[in-house]
Order: sequence, then C-alpha cells, then structure tokens
Amino acid sequence: MSDEDEIILKDLNDADLVDQMKDDLYDGLADEVFEGVEILLERGWDANLVLSDALVEGMRIVGVDFRDGILFVPEVLQCAGAMKKGMGLLRPILAQSSTKSSTGKFVIGTVKGDIHDIGKNLVGMMLEGAGFEVIDLGINNPVENYLEAIDKHRPNVLGMSALLTTTMPYMGVVIEELDKRGILKELPVMVGGAPLNQEFADAINATSYGRDAAMSAELAKTLVGKNM
Repeated sequence: MSDEDEIILKDLNDADLVDQMKDDLYDGLADEVFEGVEILLERGWDANLVLSDALVEGMRIVGVDFRDGILFVPEVLQCAGAMKKGMGLLRPILAQSSTKSSTGKFVIGTVKGDIHDIGKNLVGMMLEGAGFEVIDLGINNPVENYLEAIDKHRPNVLGMSALLTTTMPYMGVVIEELDKRGILKELPVMVGGAPLNQEFADAINATSYGRDAAMSAELAKTLVGKNM
C-alpha cells in the first residue's frame, strides 16, 4: 500500500471506510484491509464490531458470489488471506475480551485414510469469515481424534471431509460412534467433499451435506440458529 492510499483511507468517515474495507477484502487486498482495521481500532471501534461489520460482512458477500459462480477458488483464497491479515490485529483483542462474540465453534477435519485438505481449508476460511471459531484437526483423522476434539472444545458443529471414494465410508463409522455415545442427538454433523452427494449424507445419517465452501458456511449458520 502506498502512503497516498493510507492517507485516503484515513480521510474516509467510518461508514465509507467500512464500505471500502469490504471492497478491499473482496479484491483480496490484504494490506488495505489490515490498515482499515487499524484505523477503526484507533478511532475507538470495538473489535467485535470491526469483525462483524467489516470482515464478516465482507466475507459474506464473497461467499454469495462464490456460491453463484462469480468468484472462483483462487479469488476466494485471496479474499480469505486478506481477512486473515485483518484478523491478526483483532484476535489478541478478542481473546482478552470476556464479551467476545462468535457465531459458534466448528470442529473440522479430513477423515482417516485421506490426506487431502484444500477443500477443507477453504471451508474453514469461509467459516471463519462467517464468524465461527474454527478448530482444524488437519488430515487423516480416526474417530478418536473427533471424540477428543468434541470433548475438549464442545463445538456447535462437527465437519468431516473426504476426497477419496475409499475414505467416504469412514464418515459413517464416526457418525455411528457418535450415535452410540448419544452425542449425535446434540451435535450436528456436516459432511463434504468432491465425491459426496446428498444421498450419501442421508445414508450415513449426517445432519447436513456441504456442497461447497460457501454453502457449508450458510448451512453452519443455519445449524446454530443464525441466518446469513
């Protein structure tokens, strides 16, 4: 970002600055988003308000256009990167605040036997953009990893990802174990991945099927009772 760009941002009133930040986030301009967050905080904005009004709302717009085929994965990754840079300023403040607001906790991980994570990572970014606290378990997760994460983090939603048709059935293994333990009654489970479909999700008794990253974020908010 040039010095001239910084001056322009600082000269904007709050409403115009927030609108400019949403535009910058949409364009994947990480430095500009970071500067906007910094300016709003300097002006006395609450960190939660910066998060909700600028970053989350900006990513909501990105999610809608991604869902509608206007934006594509490389562009969304740039947008998510811009949001993460802005979040770098907000996270320490939010962590210290007893009034930290969050859409909810979402535990996500690729299932046992599967080491693919690009789709999972994109879903995690979109969820974070929707205001979720995302706990990413990474790849190749046996049922024990999910159970441990549920016990430790008490999430509002559990997400499982698979790219290989050979690893898809393991989602059913995890869901069956959750059902045996009575967890499935209280914890919605979302499944997703390129080879999956709604019929498979229904067959393994998953709560919902995330067709893509944007849809997963929308569904997750519905599952915790908060509309997009």
